[in-house]
Amino acid sequence: MIISHDPVEYIRGIQQILISDKKRIGFLFGAGSSLAKKNDKTLTVPAISIMTKTIVSKVGQEKGKYGTALSEIKEELGSDNFNIETILSNLEQKSNFIGSGILNKLNKEEFDDLIVQIKKNVREIVSVHLTKEKNIVGSDIVNDLVHSDFANWIGQAERKFPIELFTTNYDFLFELGLEKKEIAYYDGFCGSLRPFFNPESVEDFSFLANQTKLWKIHGSLGWHFDKDTEKILRVSPDDDDILIYPSTLKYKDSKKQPYEGLLDRLSAFLKLDDSILITCGYSWGDEHINSRIISALKTNTTSHVIGLIYDNYEPLSINSNVVKIGLDNSKISIYGSRNAVIGCKYGEWQLKSEPTIDDTIKLNLFFFEDAHTDATEELNEERKGNENWTGKGEFILSDFGKLVNFLNSMVSDNQIKKIGLDGK
Repeated sequence: MIISHDPVEYIRGIQQILISDKKRIGFLFGAGSSLAKKNDKTLTVPAISIMTKTIVSKVGQEKGKYGTALSEIKEELGSDNFNIETILSNLEQKSNFIGSGILNKLNKEEFDDLIVQIKKNVREIVSVHLTKEKNIVGSDIVNDLVHSDFANWIGQAERKFPIELFTTNYDFLFELGLEKKEIAYYDGFCGSLRPFFNPESVEDFSFLANQTKLWKIHGSLGWHFDKDTEKILRVSPDDDDILIYPSTLKYKDSKKQPYEGLLDRLSAFLKLDDSILITCGYSWGDEHINSRIISALKTNTTSHVIGLIYDNYEPLSINSNVVKIGLDNSKISIYGSRNAVIGCKYGEWQLKSEPTIDDTIKLNLFFFEDAHTDATEELNEERKGNENWTGKGEFILSDFGKLVNFLNSMVSDNQIKKIGLDGK
């Protein structure tokens, strides 16, 4: 039996969620959100796969010994698991236990230097917020960010619960957007002279209860481990290091480990009643995040996750790993461009009824209908002219830019502001 899902039906449900004052709304953004563009001036950050390839090639060319070591590490990890984060984790582990020995033809000092060189290159690639003169980009550039439009949506409603943003990205694009729109937000760091990571505040949902939360669960530019105080500090992103998940640094107090604390926050968010997490630009390829999500949902009957999957290059199939996650859990819906898993049922997007011209304008915010085909041509008949409407098409909200346009379309109708004020 062929199952179909009507996008209009489920979009109405999402709209009701987004304008409800009773729901806790969270987003999990992956690398795809840093690729979204409004125009040719938009700042973007390359995906981790491109970043990895670029940095490995550059470091290897600068010092052949490092290139050889990275080639060996790629064989150890496997091509599918070879990226900046796994490379750094591998290097840090080896640096910690190598002693006076040799691994991958490198000694401890060379491992430490290779780590520094990789992080330096990551910082250079990700620091799109800086001009050539090392100044923060101007307001005209920030206006062209999709993240600024997203912040605009956040600022349009008075909500009972603040928006929770979780991201695996290291860049400052969300910070630029939020600050451009003057959205007060909290990221786990307290203080002004030398802001320090405060794990207790991350655990406490009542801390700065009205502020938007920005949780960078894989680290960020400007994160620095201070050996003297054994604290994570937020410093100038131009300093020598950058902390990126997964770090193997050992702390006396495990709570000082920011990554675990921020993943705990994600779990705790999903365990709260009526929590909705929407993922975008996230491929569901990080098992440590997936396991937290799935585990948290098992303890709550009212939370739900909607995964918007950009699958234009590799369409979702019944055998896709992310589809299997949706098939095994009724609280996780997976929305691809052509297919979706909703209520543990895999099927294709298909409208139940043909929209009017007016309806099509609203429909185009989230779904592009396929062109009509000639029905008689499909039947191999000689007659021509009869058009066949299939109701099939492409769901487009997995594109961060189109998701943001959709969110702001509700703002233009004053729906969110009205609901927020009524709730207040």
